[in-house]
Amino acid sequence: MNPIQTSKFLSLVLRHKPEEVGITLDSAGWVDVNELLRACAAHGKTISREQLDDLVASSDKQRFAFNEDRTRIRANQGHSVQVELDHKPAAPPDILYHGTPQKFVESILGEGLKKMQRHHVHLSPAKETATKVGDRRGKPVILRIDAERMRADGFTFYLTPNNVWLVDEVPAKYLTVDNNSDKPLRRA
Repeated sequence: MNPIQTSKFLSLVLRHKPEEVGITLDSAGWVDVNELLRACAAHGKTISREQLDDLVASSDKQRFAFNEDRTRIRANQGHSVQVELDHKPAAPPDILYHGTPQKFVESILGEGLKKMQRHHVHLSPAKETATKVGDRRGKPVILRIDAERMRADGFTFYLTPNNVWLVDEVPAKYLTVDNNSDKPLRRA
């Protein structure tokens, strides 16, 4: 597998379907590295320890992390399986961004951003990152989130080790389309 295929496969296994290769994540999403590599190989997806080390170190999105002694690995966020990542609450920057394909904007206008099958809504401090995320499934639309106002209104934010901001939801009243006009999507 090339690095992109490997990253996608590990995202599937470490975020959504550990049973795909017969592993079990602990309550915090960790699994023993050697167990993961053996299980992947047994299911026709051979990954060397060197390839895994390179992937974790070089990934621009830093999706995965090793524990301190590098014997366990987990995904940093994005799980649909039940895990407790133990991210601590943090004060976000005043503005955060979310990229989404154009085809989802209408529903977001009415309902806000929902976590769907994931544990949280994922937000970025950088427009560029949000653009890359939105671009994966169509023409991207960048949404600005008034994180300062959300925090003042009692919403709790979490920061992952790879600089992704997490929140349970973003109601539509905190969103604007980032089209240089700051035109509100909808005001409550």
